[in-house]
Amino acid sequence: MSTPRTAFVTGGAGFIGLHVVRQLLEKDYKVRIFDNMFRGDRDAVARLAESGDVELIDQDVRYGGAVHAAMKGATHVVHLAAVSINKSEADPYESIDINTVGAHNVIAAAADHGVERFVLASSASVYGDPKKLPMHEDDELSPLTPYCISKRTGEDLLAYYQRRAGLSWIALRFFNVYGPGQKTTAYYTSVINHFVNRIKNGEPPVIDGKGEQSMDFIHVHDIARAVVLAMESEQSNVPVNVGTGIDTTVADLARILIDAVGADVEPIFNPRDVLVSRRAADTTRAKEVLGFVPEIAVEDGMTELIRLGG
Repeated sequence: MSTPRTAFVTGGAGFIGLHVVRQLLEKDYKVRIFDNMFRGDRDAVARLAESGDVELIDQDVRYGGAVHAAMKGATHVVHLAAVSINKSEADPYESIDINTVGAHNVIAAAADHGVERFVLASSASVYGDPKKLPMHEDDELSPLTPYCISKRTGEDLLAYYQRRAGLSWIALRFFNVYGPGQKTTAYYTSVINHFVNRIKNGEPPVIDGKGEQSMDFIHVHDIARAVVLAMESEQSNVPVNVGTGIDTTVADLARILIDAVGADVEPIFNPRDVLVSRRAADTTRAKEVLGFVPEIAVEDGMTELIRLGG
């Protein structure tokens, strides 16, 4: 390609960000990581920077002037920076500041700079508790926490700057992301860690209720592929689910992890009332708009995670 493309990636030093940056480098993008390094992996960024195609701007999305100055010359923007869903309930003020004001700073700067494509990390949590499965992009949105509300607001702001300034965007509604390098704070990763620790100690995993709660686990490698496809897709200005379309129940997850560890234990069910929430993505639009089909089955991804971890 004659003109070099520069991707500006907020949160690029985080769990998902590092996977995205590596795939962008494979596609010959120059990458500018914008990250306050609160949770970022400085060593991993330093290794990537050795290629000469990655630079780190150690700054915060809450400062609009810093965002605007740092974005100059970027052709594409990926906005991943956010505080987690758990943190958003513990501290709604910080959550709104980073996830809503911060997102607006990045989106407004992208519109000002006339970037070719803006990819937003949105979330399946914008749907709230789904009334039906699989969850489709046109379903009613009912975000329940400041984090989820911010993600929906981010999508609305993209549509506003599309109307106002012609900004071309795709919002990717990530389902339950897992994979190597993940922090242990997310609810569903803590479930994975809890199960694995017990299984490795020869103890049975303990499941609340009948284990019918389900998630749509999507491997971080597939998430990063979807981001790169969204940067280059011909269609734009739509939200797109990124999941596998398969709802894996907590009971199924326990079985997958027991098999992966190779332990001789059976799960224990703790009989109590549990709010059974289920998640599975309708993946039709991802295939049609992005040409995206997940490559890593949950059994394979979880088994690899166990091997890497131990």
